[in-house]
Amino acid sequence: MTTDAQERNAAENGCLRTNAGHAAGMNRTTRRPADAAARKAPAAGVHYGAERELAQVVTTHLFGVCPNNSGSTFLMRSLAACRATWNLHREGQRASGFAGPVNFRPLAPGEPAPTLLWAAAPHWIDRFADPARYDWPRTRKAWYFQAWARDPGATVFYTKTPQHLLVVDELAKRFRNAKFLFMVRNPYAVCEGICRYMEGLPPYEVARWKAFFPDRSLQELAAAHVVACLSRQRRNLEEYGGRGVFFTYETMCAEPERVARAVQALVPEIDDLELRRRVPVKGAYHEMLTDMNARQIARLGAGRIAAFTRLFRKHRDVLDHFGYDLL
Repeated sequence: MTTDAQERNAAENGCLRTNAGHAAGMNRTTRRPADAAARKAPAAGVHYGAERELAQVVTTHLFGVCPNNSGSTFLMRSLAACRATWNLHREGQRASGFAGPVNFRPLAPGEPAPTLLWAAAPHWIDRFADPARYDWPRTRKAWYFQAWARDPGATVFYTKTPQHLLVVDELAKRFRNAKFLFMVRNPYAVCEGICRYMEGLPPYEVARWKAFFPDRSLQELAAAHVVACLSRQRRNLEEYGGRGVFFTYETMCAEPERVARAVQALVPEIDDLELRRRVPVKGAYHEMLTDMNARQIARLGAGRIAAFTRLFRKHRDVLDHFGYDLL
């Protein structure tokens, strides 16, 4: 059973809204999330990559390219409801057999797992961006085997992993007809979600982080992470914008039909994307698309906003590029 804090994290680290009716999405006998329970047994009308030769079926590989805590899980779940998509139940990095660095394990002995701050340190960026650390043929095979679709005629494979924002060039080279959904979110809201998660870690994990970064506060690490993500996303758009569509979290929440049309223009097979809907997210919710920025930023307080702004001001051009103001 989730705690109130865990429920708030799940609801606010994306386009989610908590409401009193969330229990309707829970298994009443075990209190297990309904979407998690559904994974335990094959669902009627669902088709599996293990039963087909997806290498011959998939004609388009679509990747969500988005920093963490920015609404990408909601988008992933919404795309999974489309007839044309083959999907994974979780992020691509969490699929069994994924061959590459992941953010939930240490990248080197003595280090903490990068978790939500994988771009906060230059040496972590270098490791996640190193092509030699990935085995894409092996990963593709694992992804295809575990993929599922609602329609056996689906031809679009979709997945997302936040740190793959650093390897868009590899995805473009290694996957046939690779296309991208580029997204960003207000940096203050992203930082709030990251800090809230990190502060909720077990005390021994918090101690490891403080020991590894003795001279950097959590606020500094979060702001540095977000700036690094936005900087790389700007580069991605410069180099691969012609192979994708770009939209912000805020636009997705305010104008979901417009975003759905843009996705269809990029991938015509996806003609039934509905973003104004309830979807299961993070194993606890069946929620509607809602912009959570104002609530999260209000929770920061003046001191934290000032701490974030001190670093953001040094990189004002990056925020300006995406239309985000300093607070």
